[in-house]
Amino acid sequence: MEQIDITGNIGFGQMLQGKIFCCSALLILASLSLPSSMHLIQVDSVQRWMEDLKLMTDCECMCILQSKPISIEKDEHNELLLSSQYSTCDNLQLLLKRAWIISTELTRIAQKLEKGRWQRVHSMTVRVNCHVRSMINEYNTFTRNASEEMHQLEKLLIDKCSEFTAFTERCLQTEDEEILESMKSCINKTLTTVAQYFGQLIEMVLTHEAQNLLRQIELSGSPYVMESAISGLFSLAQEGAHLCRIIAKEGGVVALFKICRQDCFRCLYPQALRTLASICCVEEGIHQLEKVDGILCLADILTDNSHSEATHAEAAAVIAQITSPHLTFTQHLSSFLENMEEILTALVKLCQEASSGEVFLLASAALANITFFDTMACEILLQLNATKILLAACSDKGIVDTPYSRDQVVTILANMSVLDQCASEIIQGNGVQLLMEMLFEKSSSGNPAEVAACERVQQKSAVTLARLSRDPEVADAAVKLSCIPRLIKLCRSPTERNNSDSVLVACLAALRRLAIMSPDGLEDSDFQQLVKPRLVDSFLLCTNMEESFV
Repeated sequence: MEQIDITGNIGFGQMLQGKIFCCSALLILASLSLPSSMHLIQVDSVQRWMEDLKLMTDCECMCILQSKPISIEKDEHNELLLSSQYSTCDNLQLLLKRAWIISTELTRIAQKLEKGRWQRVHSMTVRVNCHVRSMINEYNTFTRNASEEMHQLEKLLIDKCSEFTAFTERCLQTEDEEILESMKSCINKTLTTVAQYFGQLIEMVLTHEAQNLLRQIELSGSPYVMESAISGLFSLAQEGAHLCRIIAKEGGVVALFKICRQDCFRCLYPQALRTLASICCVEEGIHQLEKVDGILCLADILTDNSHSEATHAEAAAVIAQITSPHLTFTQHLSSFLENMEEILTALVKLCQEASSGEVFLLASAALANITFFDTMACEILLQLNATKILLAACSDKGIVDTPYSRDQVVTILANMSVLDQCASEIIQGNGVQLLMEMLFEKSSSGNPAEVAACERVQQKSAVTLARLSRDPEVADAAVKLSCIPRLIKLCRSPTERNNSDSVLVACLAALRRLAIMSPDGLEDSDFQQLVKPRLVDSFLLCTNMEESFV
């Protein structure tokens, strides 16, 4: 869907290469994506302890109720339960918080070093040394089966941090500018090495955590343990595209689809599919999905009426993710075309029967993305009466209740409007009235994402009107509904279109098409400025109006 972010396939180790560390540290922050970690800094320590205590006692009570002994023996189910429910989620957040602090400190050291603030460089180096040791100690208290390679890397990082601290301390013992300047390159080199080891260790730790969770899914037959492990995977996937790549590389997509093919785990389908949707925002995830015939599995789930609406909705979310027009690596989904008609049929039905706005949004987003994915999709949707179903849904404010949902609907209509047969469907479903209403779309909250969605609704409704107005009946209906005055206002008033150039271009195109069908509906000044000139000249005129108001 449109909110999905795409980042390059850059590992932590690769990111930390380079002569200027400042940029590398910022890249670490971008990849770690640590809003949740930053939030933890504000949490009171007693509150954290109480939350942790509750988790520990919950597990203990569960063990007693099941008449299972609590012992230090290798009771695999108990270990898996404690690990997945407690350590992976909470302690991983603590680890990421530390990583964020260290990344920030290393960036600041690079900045102070450039300015020759030697006292600050040394004090901050001491602080990084302490944070690195604390991070390693904290992680080692809750991890198990850490590899020898990881322990060696931890030792390398600690030794290099100690060397770094000693080096910067020596810089405080001289005031000779030439000596300090000559030492700066050596400190930069050491700083880059510290950052490189740190990045490699974080990469190894995150891979280890993903492997632990996937091992739980593979080895456990308990739905409760598997649910906790899937929840842990989902939490990992929320931390950014880099973690999604790690999970996909370690076999996360394969493991989750294995669950979705077993009837005994039907209760886990929604959670497994939700996690799949997160992982498949990266190319590695989609490649793995294709290798395990994931499209066929999703089609089977969507067309199986015995599944719950929640399961169908989450399957629709995976479809929406892997067909997103913002992804540049979905062309290889050849198996999708083989199953497209039955997938579209199921999604249209889900839109028609949706019990909530969220379910409708997921299903309609999948439909919208598929109309970009293959041109044949629009013809299939026309045969399925999708236009009537979507227009009917828009009249239910409890189902199509946000600009995001209207954005998906108008996207489908815009893509379908290239077909000549679509015009009559729009007329019969009172679609011109709906498109007119969408030209007035405004954000009620001022939230940037919602404002952007409103702009897309205005733009696509104007595009749809322009395309459909080649049919005289549609053009006549649009004129009678006063579409021309509204389009003129959107062109002339920057605030009405939120200063959006894309909305302006779409409105100019729609206005020119309607003016051909009904030239009497325009005043002479509007015709001379907005219709008669070349499109680019009218565009520049309207954007200059915007500048004159500032």
